[in-house]
Amino acid sequence: MKSIVIETPNKLLIDERPLPEPAAGEVRVKIKLAGICGSDSHIYRGHNPFAKYPRVIGHEFFGVIDAVGEGVDAGRLGERVSVDPVISCGHCYPCSVGKPNVCTSLVVLGVHRDGGFSEYAAVPAKNAWPIPDTIPDKQAVMVEPFTIAANVTGQINPGENDIALIYGAGPMGLTTVQALKGVYRVKQVIVTDRIEERLEMAKRSGADLVINNGNASLQDALDAQGIKPTIIIDAACHPSILQEAIGLASPAARIVIMGFSSEPSQIVQQGITGKELSIFSSRLNAHKFPVVIDWISRGLIDPDKLVTHTFDYQQVTDAIEVFEKDQRQCCKVLLTFPR
Repeated sequence: MKSIVIETPNKLLIDERPLPEPAAGEVRVKIKLAGICGSDSHIYRGHNPFAKYPRVIGHEFFGVIDAVGEGVDAGRLGERVSVDPVISCGHCYPCSVGKPNVCTSLVVLGVHRDGGFSEYAAVPAKNAWPIPDTIPDKQAVMVEPFTIAANVTGQINPGENDIALIYGAGPMGLTTVQALKGVYRVKQVIVTDRIEERLEMAKRSGADLVINNGNASLQDALDAQGIKPTIIIDAACHPSILQEAIGLASPAARIVIMGFSSEPSQIVQQGITGKELSIFSSRLNAHKFPVVIDWISRGLIDPDKLVTHTFDYQQVTDAIEVFEKDQRQCCKVLLTFPR
C-alpha cells in the first residue's frame, strides 16, 4: 500500500509499505478521504513537540472497514467509519474523570502512532465510529475537526443569552462558530481575525458580527457597541491574546485557550479574580465523535461550508503548500485515496 511518510522534518515521501493486519481488538480501514490539519503541517515542518519520526501523518480520516482482528464482530466488515485519533489507557486519573484526551499514556494517531494518510490503517475498533448512510463521505471526514468545537463547548455550557467572541477564523474558530450558533443557539457570536476573506467565511458559518482587528482596536470596536463577551475562545493561539481577553470579558465570563505556544503569556491576576472569570483549556476531544455525528445527522452544523480544496493524495505536497500559504482562500483541504 502507499503511505504518506514524514521521514524527518521537511522530508516527505509517498512510500510503499506492507498492508497492515489488524491486531486483536482492531479493525483495518480502507481510507477514502483524509483532512489536512495544522498539526500535520507542524509535523512536516518539525514544529510539533509530540511527534516521532518517521511518521505516517493524518488524524482526520474516513473509510470502510475491510478486515477485523480477533474479538471484533465480523458484522462490522463494510461499515463506513470515521476514526477518533485519541487512544487512551482507560484507567489513569484523566481517563477516570472523562478526559481520555489528556490520558497519561496518550497516543494520537498520526502523531505518536502512524495515522490515516495511507491507503489502509489499522486502528482500535472502539475508535472507528459508524457513519449513518444519510451522511455523505465528504461530511464524514469532517467529524474530527468538529469534535474540537464539541470539546470546547462541552466544557463551557453555552446558553442562548451568551455573547461569544472568537479569536481566529481558521478551521478551529469556524467549527466553533457553527456549534455555538447551530447547536447552542447563542444570542450573538463575534469573530475577529486579520484576514477579510476569513471573516467572510465566518459570516457564512453563522457569525453575527465580524471585526478585523488588524485595522482597528478590538476593544474600541466592542466598546462602541456596548459589548461585553460572556464567552471568549482563543482559536488564534497567540500568547498575547489571554490578557486582552481578560480585559474584554464580562464579569463571570468563561475564557477558553486552545493554543500550544511555549512562549509565556503575561496576565494581571486582578483582572481574573476581580471578575471571577473561569479559564478553560481544550485539547483534542473527549468522547465527542457520537456527539458530532448526531449534530451532522440533525443538520445542526454544515461541514461543507469549511471544505475549500480537494487533492489526490499523490499531490499531498501541493495540498500542504496551499494549506500553509493560501490563508485568504483556503480553509479545509481534503485528500482523496483510491476507491
